[in-house]
Amino acid sequence: MVLNRDTAHFNMLEQQVRPTDVSDVRLLAALRQVKRVDFIGADLAGLAYADTALPMGFGQTMLPPITQSKMLQALAVQENESVFEIGTGTGYLTALLAVLAKSVETVEIVPELSAMAVQNLQAGGFDNVVCHVGDAATQWPLNERVDVIVSTAAFVTIPEAYLLQLEVGGRMLAVVGEGKTMEMQLVNRVAEREWQTKTVLETVIPPVINAEPQPEFEF
Repeated sequence: MVLNRDTAHFNMLEQQVRPTDVSDVRLLAALRQVKRVDFIGADLAGLAYADTALPMGFGQTMLPPITQSKMLQALAVQENESVFEIGTGTGYLTALLAVLAKSVETVEIVPELSAMAVQNLQAGGFDNVVCHVGDAATQWPLNERVDVIVSTAAFVTIPEAYLLQLEVGGRMLAVVGEGKTMEMQLVNRVAEREWQTKTVLETVIPPVINAEPQPEFEF
C-alpha cells in the first residue's frame, strides 16, 4: 500500500501537474514534500492523488491537485513572505503554503475541520502556521498587512477589506463569479490605492460560506 501511494504521488506530479505547465521549482519541491494522502480520510486514501475534488466532511471539499497547483504557481509565494489563507479545510494547501512562505495565518469556519487541520499540521511538523476558527466571508481582523492572501472557495466579488490588507506589492488570489461562470483572478496591489487584476484561468469551485455579493471595488 505504501508503495502504491508513493507511486500515485509521483504520478500526480509527473502525469497531472507538470503537463499543465506547472514548472516552478520551489512549488514542485513542496508538492513532493507534502503528501496529500496525509490530509484525507482513510476511506478516501486510494483517491488522494486523483485529479478530482474530494469530500472532507461537513459539506466541504478539497480542491483537485491541478487547481491547487495552478493557484500556488500564480501566487509565486516567496520564502520571506507572510500569507493569509481563507478556508483551511484539513490543511493540505496550508501545508504547501507553509513550505513556501515565512509564515501562514489561516481561518476555517467549520471547527471540526480546523481541528483536523491542526492535528495534520502538527503531525507534519509545520510550526509556522497559526490556525483560527471563524467566519471570514467578508473580512478577518489581521494584526498587520500581509504579502499574500488566498481563498480556497469562490467569492461573487472580492471583499474590499482583503484588498486593503495587502502590502503594496502583495497579491490576492481568488476564484470569482457565480454558478458555472467563474474565473481565477490574481489581484496585485501596485500602490496604496491602485490594484491590477489578471485572470489566471476559468474554473468552478464551491462558494465561500456566508459570502454575499459585494459592491464592485474600483481598482
